[in-house]
Amino acid sequence: MPTVEFWFDFASTYSHVAAFRLPALAAAASVTVVPRPFLLGPLFTAQLGIRDSPFNVRPERGRYMWRDIERLSARHGVPFRRPSAFPRHSVLAARIGCAGEGQPWLPEFVRGVFAANFAEDRDIADRAVLRSLLEPLGAGAMAALDQAETPEVKLKLRANTEEATRLGLFGAPNFLVEGEHFFGQDRIADALDWSNGRKVG
Repeated sequence: MPTVEFWFDFASTYSHVAAFRLPALAAAASVTVVPRPFLLGPLFTAQLGIRDSPFNVRPERGRYMWRDIERLSARHGVPFRRPSAFPRHSVLAARIGCAGEGQPWLPEFVRGVFAANFAEDRDIADRAVLRSLLEPLGAGAMAALDQAETPEVKLKLRANTEEATRLGLFGAPNFLVEGEHFFGQDRIADALDWSNGRKVG
């Protein structure tokens, strides 16, 4: 079965929309989605010289983004409520995502974290919040909470972020298919088509 890599940061609003749109679209296209969490912060610092979201640095962009997310969420049936804090720290959640690489519970955890952040206004940097998301997913998922603090997993997240830089990523979400890069939640269909050999351009 063809695959698409889904590169995201749990603090990314547009990744939230993508995470909820992906399952049905990928299933219909018979494509396997490979979650690849990384951190946008180091990219923004290196590329833009900022230590905050561009949507906060440029308020006019932020105003547009929040309204756009409201429209997209309503259109696609994605749960959404504007969080009281933005961006939230996503390091621990991303480390858990790295610890769960290849595990069957990971996609549900990914959606759970996005929902906690962008639909339930919960702090995804809070270990207790993440524990509550992992508990229903079983013992293997719970083990990832402790694994997230190991040097190996910390290095894995750092490696993902460095790989994102090497690949030329500049935001999120991204979809990678055999070296082809599709940026934005509105490029999901293009990435899935490419993975199935329907290549245009």
